[in-house]
Parts: sequence; structure tokens; C-alpha cells
Amino acid sequence: MRILIVHNYYQRPGGEDRVFESEAALLETHGHVVLRYCAHNDTVSKSGRLQLSGRTIWSRSAYKAIRSICRNERPNVVHFHNTLPLISPSAYYAAKAEGVAVVQTLHNYRLACPVATFFRDGKVCEECLGKRFAWPGIAHGCYRESRSASAVVATMVGLHHVLGTWTSMVDRYIALTKFARAKFVTLGIPENKLALKPNFVHPDPGVGTHTGGYALFVGRLAPGKGIETLLRAWRALESPPPLKVIGSGPLDHLLERPPPGVEWLGQQSKDEVSRMMQDAAFLIFPSECFETFGLSVIEAYSTGLPVIVSAVGAAAELVRDGSTGLLYDSGNAEALAKAVKWALAHPAEMKRMQTRARREFDEHYTPSLNHELLIEIYRSCSPDSRRALTAV
Repeated sequence: MRILIVHNYYQRPGGEDRVFESEAALLETHGHVVLRYCAHNDTVSKSGRLQLSGRTIWSRSAYKAIRSICRNERPNVVHFHNTLPLISPSAYYAAKAEGVAVVQTLHNYRLACPVATFFRDGKVCEECLGKRFAWPGIAHGCYRESRSASAVVATMVGLHHVLGTWTSMVDRYIALTKFARAKFVTLGIPENKLALKPNFVHPDPGVGTHTGGYALFVGRLAPGKGIETLLRAWRALESPPPLKVIGSGPLDHLLERPPPGVEWLGQQSKDEVSRMMQDAAFLIFPSECFETFGLSVIEAYSTGLPVIVSAVGAAAELVRDGSTGLLYDSGNAEALAKAVKWALAHPAEMKRMQTRARREFDEHYTPSLNHELLIEIYRSCSPDSRRALTAV
């Protein structure tokens, strides 16, 4: 099968970038021809404000490029990951103009929230949910803390609501969890267009020994990701275990003078993250916003690492309390500290959780299972993709 995968890279590498690269590699290992069209936000500074605004709403260059690729390479499907801001929804129209099926993975909530996280001023916010034009997000300057930038994103989403882009130009959407799918149904995405497929880990790092005796945080240091609550919990613990923090972001300053026992390692390679997960006692995923998934959770599972998770959003859906990890009240540092103390006081139970965490990975998040789900989604898009898949 021939698949064109489209992605706009972020300036700070994150989960969406990793999923894009992993899915492309997965498809190639199964013998599919993978074509790539990418943009990178490192080039945003080269565009003027008006030029960037126009490109966010309708990119002529992306339309022209993707239509040319579709015409010359004849992919069976175009699979989009992120299109903001340099590719834009014009790319859907380019693919459809050449008769190619369109799939869009919904990695975030941009279709309902300018900042894409349903999080503002330290708490969950759904003021824009259900509104075709996200005026509250503009009023609060949610995107990049700028009303003008928020207005551009809200205009892009609102205009394409009016044009019917979201309902008519995409053949299949991929939601990553039941929680996220329910939010997109509320937004007005037809339920029959919403396929459910989680993320996965590729390559499989293998189970670790988990003898390092430390807790681990892996994620972006940004509002809504729970790093403030995590540090408060560590300060509240009388005898906290070592905590290693991997990641960077706008809240880096919080780690310049961390509590005792907290070590900030900054950004690390994928291999190093896997190695540290294999050695850690447990992962903490304290996100307080509505995640669409929780890639670090299943990366931990792949190494047999239990996870302590904030009980909010899609990430909580991934953890079975008391079986593959522990849940605690979101944003509650005392509750998080209590969960950590329980984990330290129950080593035998945590050992059993290691086995269950890996089993959860084997049953739901392996590359082979994910390939089957992805191909079935492609198969459902169009007669052309069905014919191609029959020949594979």
C-alpha cells in the first residue's frame, strides 16, 4: 500500500512528533511504501505575521505540494497528524481533489480549544466546547498568551466549520481513547467517522529490572502537566525517594532550585528514557489537563513500569487502579504524596503491578496490534484503499 503521511513538527519535540515517526516506521517495516510531507515550526520566524495568519487558515503552498504528490505518486490514503500552522486544512482539499482518501489523527483538542488542552488559569476549562467560533479563547488569549494569535487559530477552526471541512473533507478520524472520542462527538464530528486506535511503542524496549529505587517524571514542563503539584508533593513527603525529572518547557525555572532528592535531567534521548524507565520504581504522570492519550504511560508499561496517574482526562483511562498503577485526585499534592507513600510501603504489590503493566502493553499497545488497527482504518476509507489492501 502507498501512504502519504503529513505532519507539521513542533518547535519543542513532543508526543505527536514521536507518534508520527513511529507510525511511519511501523508501516515501512510491514512493507508499505511511505511518503512523507513535513513542515517545521522552526521556520515560523521567517514568515511575517500576516503571511503566517493567512497560511494558517489556507496554505497555498501546502495545497499545491500535496496535490502534486498525490497526482504523481498516487497514494491510496493521506494520513494527517498535525497541520497547524504551516500546512493548514487546505491539504485535505488537495488530497480530495486528486481522489485520495483522508485520515486525520486527533492528537489534541484544537478543533474545540485554541490552546488544544482545555486548560486555563490552572484548571480545566471548556468554555469553547460546543462553540463554532472560540471567542472565549480569544478573550483570554489562550494560544501563546496572545489574543491576536488566538484569533487566527479560532478563525481557522471556525471558518472550516462553516465550510464543512471537518465533516466532509476527512473520511476517517482517529481518536486515541474513549474519553477523547466522546469529546469530539460533543464537538459535532460524526460518530461513524471516529475510529478508536491507541498509540503504541516501537521498537519494544523490553522489560526492565526496576531496581533503581527512584520515581520518574517524563514530560513537558508546562502549565497543565502537573509539575507544580508533583514538586509540592515531594516537599510534603517526610522521606521522599529520589525523583528524576526528564523534560523541559516554559516552567523550567521551577527546577532551578528543586526540593531535596529531585534531579532535573532536561531533555533526553528516546533510548535513555527507555533505559531509565527500565530502572525506575514507578512513573508519575501528574497531568491536570484533558490529555487525548498518555504516551509516557504505555512507554512505561512496555518496560513493566507501574504508573501513578492523575485521575482526569484520557490518561486515567489507561491505568487500572491497583492493578497497573495508582490513581489520585487531580491537582491534589497531598493525595499524590499519599499514593507515593503507599507505593513505597507495598513493594510486593508494586512488583505484581510490574507484571500486569507489561501484560497490559502486550494486550493493547504492541506494534503488531496497532498495525492491524491502522490498516483496518485505511481499509474503511475508500474502495481504492480496500483494493490496495486486498493486494497486500
